[in-house]
Amino acid sequence: MSLLAIDNLSLHFGGVRAVEDVSFRVEPQEVFTLIGPNGAGKTSIFNLISRIYDAHAGRIAFEGRDITAIAPHEVAQRGIARTFQNVELFEHATVLENLLLGRHVRFRTRLPFELLFTPSVRAEERAHREKVEEVIDFLELQHYRDSRTGNLPYGVRKVVELGRALASGPKLLLLDEPSSGLNTEETEEMSFWIEDITQELGITVLMIEHDMALVREVSDRVLALNYGRIIAAGDVESVQAHPEVVRAYLGE
Repeated sequence: MSLLAIDNLSLHFGGVRAVEDVSFRVEPQEVFTLIGPNGAGKTSIFNLISRIYDAHAGRIAFEGRDITAIAPHEVAQRGIARTFQNVELFEHATVLENLLLGRHVRFRTRLPFELLFTPSVRAEERAHREKVEEVIDFLELQHYRDSRTGNLPYGVRKVVELGRALASGPKLLLLDEPSSGLNTEETEEMSFWIEDITQELGITVLMIEHDMALVREVSDRVLALNYGRIIAAGDVESVQAHPEVVRAYLGE
């Protein structure tokens, strides 16, 4: 069974067809990448999966269960986490505090017990702190753990946002242009993190990316979009060479 199944998905903004009859499958523990020029509908698909937008037609299934119309907060509870093209962090909080926020979706204690700070609450907080420390070790963020994120270089902040998503314990990770704003060395490091996330942590990755070097490095399969429609799908080389893809990027 596919981890994520998208069937005939459509999203319209007035007369603009942002996503039009899109279908694809993402298999467990693979890196599946959406490519296409700006305005192709890639981020709109992420927003539909994240439940920021309501689909006008089609179905989204995760682990065989329909999530097309669930409440947005349930998406993370089901095991789907997301990063954004522009880093979205609490700049006045430390790296550790930002990652702990990623664990919020996994808290199970109730407010009265939290106010009393009962032994069960203390035990759960210790468990969440341990999970966050594992992410910090995994992403080699020990040097920055107590630093305010607003004072960190942009490349490090990108890794912190990735860490916050991982801290939520996802089964599916949505990466929205993970190399955006990174230099060549930082992009290479990001490719290592993505490979380790799938191979060591067993997390499936659905990615939007414009850097074709990174796409070639980490992707198992690629889906190309233009004007909200699928124009090619398959392995990286065949999709890159597809005439419609070449036309979409370079023009006639």
